[in-house]
Amino acid sequence: MATNDVVGAVSGAGALRLSMLTGLGTPVLLFLILVMMILPLPAFMLDLLFTFNIALAMIVLLASVYSSRPLDFAAFPSILLIATLLRLSLNVASTRVVLLEGHNGTGAAGKVIQAFGEFVIGGSYTVGIVVFAILVIINFVVVTKGAGRISEVTARFTLDAMPGKQMAIDADLNAGLINQDEARQRRSDVAREADFYGAMDGASKFVRGDAVAGILILFINVIGGFSVGVLQHDLSAADAANNYVLLTIGDGLVAQIPSLLLSTAAALIVTRVADSQDMGKEVVSQLFGNPRALLVTAFMIGIMGLIPGMPHLVFLFLAAVLGALGYLRIQQDVVEPEELRESPVERATEVRELSWDDVLAVDEIGLEVGYRLIALVDRNQGGELLNRIKGVRKKLSQELGFLIHSVHIRDNLDLAPNEYRISFHDVTVGDGEVYPGKELAINPGGRIFAELEGLKTKDPTFGLDAVWIEPSRRDDAQAMGYTVVDCGTVIATHLSQLLKNHAHELVGQDDVQQLLDKLAKTSPKLVENLVPKLLGLGEVTKVMQNLLEEGIPIRDVRTIAEALAEHAGKSREIDVLTSQVRISLGRTIFQVVNGVGRELSVMTLDSQL
Repeated sequence: MATNDVVGAVSGAGALRLSMLTGLGTPVLLFLILVMMILPLPAFMLDLLFTFNIALAMIVLLASVYSSRPLDFAAFPSILLIATLLRLSLNVASTRVVLLEGHNGTGAAGKVIQAFGEFVIGGSYTVGIVVFAILVIINFVVVTKGAGRISEVTARFTLDAMPGKQMAIDADLNAGLINQDEARQRRSDVAREADFYGAMDGASKFVRGDAVAGILILFINVIGGFSVGVLQHDLSAADAANNYVLLTIGDGLVAQIPSLLLSTAAALIVTRVADSQDMGKEVVSQLFGNPRALLVTAFMIGIMGLIPGMPHLVFLFLAAVLGALGYLRIQQDVVEPEELRESPVERATEVRELSWDDVLAVDEIGLEVGYRLIALVDRNQGGELLNRIKGVRKKLSQELGFLIHSVHIRDNLDLAPNEYRISFHDVTVGDGEVYPGKELAINPGGRIFAELEGLKTKDPTFGLDAVWIEPSRRDDAQAMGYTVVDCGTVIATHLSQLLKNHAHELVGQDDVQQLLDKLAKTSPKLVENLVPKLLGLGEVTKVMQNLLEEGIPIRDVRTIAEALAEHAGKSREIDVLTSQVRISLGRTIFQVVNGVGRELSVMTLDSQL
């Protein structure tokens, strides 16, 4: 027992030391970068660091290739910055060595620079300059510029899509498709994705700046080295060019190759689409997955191989290889369905059995919006529609006498960009279009004949003539007599009117039970005698629904309950009970119709009519 404790303590201490050493990696590397910029380094250290720089760039590139999705390599922007600083510090260190020791020959700055200067470009600085220029063009003009543009666009689209993704997560959570932990993880992934692409947009500027710095450093080193060789060390122009220009070209190539690898890695990361496969498997499966593409390509290459003057063997060999791959893909596609048909029972057993969890709940009150209206329901973008809907619910709950349930809001890509749809129990009861950035000028009663410049439409709530105008025309429209409202008010007003018109569909037995429970706190005997002795809960609910359908609020639950208790012994017909309750609520109905006025205007008809 004691031995196990000792072993556990030693293992824990070892893990702690390993964690501390791992955490020191980045600070040590940054300190090394600072040292390289200040202190001169011997040639063998430059060889080691240049080799490490190339290896680091290759590791980053392969990590980008084997990542299934961009967030699997979320540290890439920081790594890109550190690798860029490392490469630039190596340029500073190698420049110092080249200028100080370049007169001693092409091996003065280490074997790596010498190899790139003599072997890679054949000892010709003209060839070296051309190769360096080509690498810079590929890196700066093609890869870096394209990756930077993709990063910028992706960052913008990712930020624009955040509200929709958040609403989709909320919808899945409300529908029971995911639990709280999964929703929290998905929200975290959405936020990390936005942060990642925003960081990549900035990191692409590092790559672009690094390419520009490589060009400037090359010209500075060539001019500086040639001047040092001729003026300080009395070398001939040919010897100075041979030594310093070759060393500078070798130094530039050693720096540009890792730079090109990192630029390619950045481009791969920002162009990746989230998938369960790494890039290698994804490219092979998609590029060579269609046998028709392979066979048509084989046929075209074969035709080109028959043209006189072409290298027939190369073209025909490649055509044969592509044709064989296409044939194998066809055979594989034929075999796989046969294997699937052989075991239908096994496949059926793998399918999860249905349960009540697969039956989605119906939204009592729903609001769907097109993607351009997401900002109206997103508090992070200043949307006030949520607060207005909450205000509508509170106001109607106080007016009608029962709690209006919450509104489930979600985006719907099937809708037009500016369209919204209101539904009760998943059945559409109203829809309309609003235009963010504009305001709706409504012509009340059609009494205004002055024309307003804008998009003519109909008010979705009451069907009145209206015009969508710019906010700057608001004062002019109000001066003409128009009623001007913003987009949020249009939707909130439409929802409020529909809730009033369909209030009887929204109140159920649970709501009525809540009203009776609240009444029981002050009138327990009344509730006890009414339900279930005289009437069932369903009958009371039906009376409440009839009243709401006629536009009569059910705030005065005590009066309604007393009227039902008084007449339930005589008749249990719903219409009779409703009429008796209506008589008891006479004052309430009068106030609904006439407000606070004491007189009610009526029209009498002749008895002979």
